[in-house]
Order: sequence, then C-alpha cells, then structure tokens
Amino acid sequence: MMRAVSLAKLARRYSQLGLYGNQVLSQHTMVTRSSVNSQSDADVAESWDSQLVDHGHHRVLQQTVGTWQAPTIGEKISRTEKIQNLVKALNDLDNNKEAIYSTLDGWVAWEKNFPIGPLKQALLSLERDQQWHKIIQVIKWMLSKGQGNTMGTYRQLIRALDMDHRAKEAHEFWMKKIGSESHSVPWELCQLMISIYYRNDMLQELVKLFKGLESLDRKPPDKSIVQKVADTYEKLGKPEEKERVLAKYAELFAAEPEKSKRKKKRYKKRTSDENKENP
Repeated sequence: MMRAVSLAKLARRYSQLGLYGNQVLSQHTMVTRSSVNSQSDADVAESWDSQLVDHGHHRVLQQTVGTWQAPTIGEKISRTEKIQNLVKALNDLDNNKEAIYSTLDGWVAWEKNFPIGPLKQALLSLERDQQWHKIIQVIKWMLSKGQGNTMGTYRQLIRALDMDHRAKEAHEFWMKKIGSESHSVPWELCQLMISIYYRNDMLQELVKLFKGLESLDRKPPDKSIVQKVADTYEKLGKPEEKERVLAKYAELFAAEPEKSKRKKKRYKKRTSDENKENP
C-alpha cells in the first residue's frame, strides 16, 4: 500500500514538470519491475529521485537511455535537428541490437506521437551512409512497436538484408510478411526478391515465387525478370519450361520500351537542330 502511494506521488511530481510523466513512469516501472519487490519504499523513492538533476532554478528528469540525451525543459529542437541527433547517436554505436534499441527507446520516449516521419528520414540518411546493419535494426525495432507496416518499409528492409549479405533472412521475412499477399505486392518488390534469389542461387525459391505470380495472371513488366526465370529453368535442367516462359513473354523482348523511344526522338531532334545551327 505504501509503495503504491509513493509511486503515485512520484507520478504527480513528474507530471507537473511537463515531461510526459505518466509515459516515463510506465517505462521506468517496466525496467525496474523485477527489482521493486526487493526494495523498500524509501529505496524506490531514492531510485526515482536520483534521476532528477538541477537545471537553473528547476529540477528536471534526466533521460539517459542508450546514448540519447533528452532535451531539457524549454529547449526547442527542430525536426531536422532531431533527425540529425538520432543519426549521430546511431552512428556512434557499434552494431549492437540492445544498444540500438535502447537509443531508439530513449529517442521516442519524449514524443507525444510515434515519430514515423522523422524515423523514415533517419533511415534515408543511414542508407546514404550504407549503414545496412543499423537500418535493419531500426526497421525491426519499428515493426516490434507495430509501426511502419508498409510495402515501402518492407522493401527497405529486404534491400538492407540483401546488401548485408543476409539473403536467407530476406527470404524468411518475405515468407512471413509478404508471401501471402502476392496478388497486391508491387512488381518492384517482387523483382527485388527475384534478383536476390537469382544472385544467391536460391533457384527453387525463385521458381516458386514466379509461378505464384503467374497463377494470379500477373504479367512481368520487364524482360530482365523473364530472362532470370528462363536462365533459372535452364540451370534446373528444365529446357521446356525455359522455352515456355520465353515464348509467353516474347513481346517484352520484341517491343522497345516507350521511354527509350522518347529518348531517341529527343536525341534525333537535338542532333537535327545542332546540324541546322552548324551547317
């Protein structure tokens, strides 16, 4: 009873500081739940009070989860600065799951709503730096929070797994989250997975994926997809299937892409204009 009263008092104190006291209380309670039963009420209060530091004439909660240093009361940080601070904090870490998750937990603890937009910007920045392992950890952390369940996020994760030489894990994620949605998965994502299977000699998985798409009457948009499938059938010793696929999608090899036609027309026009200017 006394412990409940002490925690209630502490919750009111942190709420008055305007630092989302209830949210922090919940987070801190989960972290210390295993040790609270063995502590006295005075110990619990002291443990919480140790998180308070002097700042001018106020006392503010010091958040030190992972490597993330929370802003103080009255400090204004722009969206861009938040993203830059997160990317810097992640770059300073080793490729350690616990450290990355801890840093991300500390970063979002001070947000009223889950900051999906800034996180996507941070992921793009990590992509530019080719931080594939950290991209994987950030996206997995997002998914564990029930956030980012979109095909765009899935594609980003599969690409990062591919670049991190984890084709088997990319396949497992595909089967778990995407494989059952073959009727609506964008061809861009299907093509990425087919390329991963092809490069990593996962021939049976490639054939199974393509046959599933064919059964849904989904026509490949690019001849490179068909060529990979045909080559795969050849490697598997199935020349009949190879010929079937090449015949079925022969128009992709015969037809010149419209974009290429437009480029050629522009080039011819530019060349003609130059010739007129320089007879």
